[in-house]
Amino acid sequence: MLAPPDEEYLRSKGLNYAVTVEGGMTCVVIENYVLPSGYDRETTTLLVRLPPGFPDAQPDMFWCDPPVRLSPGGGMPQAADAVETHLGKSWQRFSRHLPPGAWQSGTDDLASWLTMINGELARTAGSG
Repeated sequence: MLAPPDEEYLRSKGLNYAVTVEGGMTCVVIENYVLPSGYDRETTTLLVRLPPGFPDAQPDMFWCDPPVRLSPGGGMPQAADAVETHLGKSWQRFSRHLPPGAWQSGTDDLASWLTMINGELARTAGSG
């Protein structure tokens, strides 16, 4: 389901993850995903849904459970107030879309997608 380099990347980072397919999408669930500072918790479960043809096809959005809020104050991150059901449970959706040309087929992979997610989480929390 995942390309060997993507599996190796996840293992090399020591991430506790599971891979399954739902609705034609490859779902990668990463437990105890470390959040940057600025959130109301240190970790969450992260869901990434990879489209058919990944990594040539670019991914879009990511999801958290439990939902995360900004701290202090507990406000909801921008464009992260929707809830969607995937894999039989509710997830907080971070509606994030790459600008045209940001995803480079043949270069980008799961590691670069997770790097983009980390950068977006940090930017949203004001820590990056």
